[in-house]
Amino acid sequence: MKSVNSSIPVQSEPEEAQSLAGMLLVASPMLAQTPFAQSVIYVCAHAPDTGTMGLVVNKRLAVASFDELLTQLDIQPMPPVRRIGLCAGGPVDAGRGLVLHSAEWEGENSLSVSPNIALTGSVDVLKEIAAGKGPQEALLAMGHASWTAGQLEEEILQQDAWLVAPATRDIIFGSDHAAKWRRALASINIDPLRLSGQVGHA
Repeated sequence: MKSVNSSIPVQSEPEEAQSLAGMLLVASPMLAQTPFAQSVIYVCAHAPDTGTMGLVVNKRLAVASFDELLTQLDIQPMPPVRRIGLCAGGPVDAGRGLVLHSAEWEGENSLSVSPNIALTGSVDVLKEIAAGKGPQEALLAMGHASWTAGQLEEEILQQDAWLVAPATRDIIFGSDHAAKWRRALASINIDPLRLSGQVGHA
């Protein structure tokens, strides 16, 4: 795992637009035939002039276990005192791990996303977790999703590809990945059974 600082855009607050960092992107039926179908993405950094980076938080990682990843990184103890959930965070840098976690713990390379959530890309956080310490809540994502400057805004406003919803710790860190998409929609009072009739009319 590399330092997050080398590849994650720094969050800024442009005067003309509000940052979506700390919010959820919920895939609409427009994305049903894409790899992002029914995805829920936690936005870690967003600014119209630099682009957007986020982590898919509801897709299981099928190819490795937490213990296997720790073994590959030569992190002790093994077995670990504590384990956290894994997910496929997105198609970009799929071999690179990023830990999304509660912000009461921070390392030197942690990026503060919101007052309650931080992102760390160094192995320090995994060493702490393996030893039974570290942040109270955490999720290890392999890979991430990213958009160039203005791309996400176009997908939201012109293509109806994404809905924006508030983030809750239960949706971010919960283990029931299958329910997260519907629960994120419910948080903005949208019934997924009626959703297909509500998009595509912008």
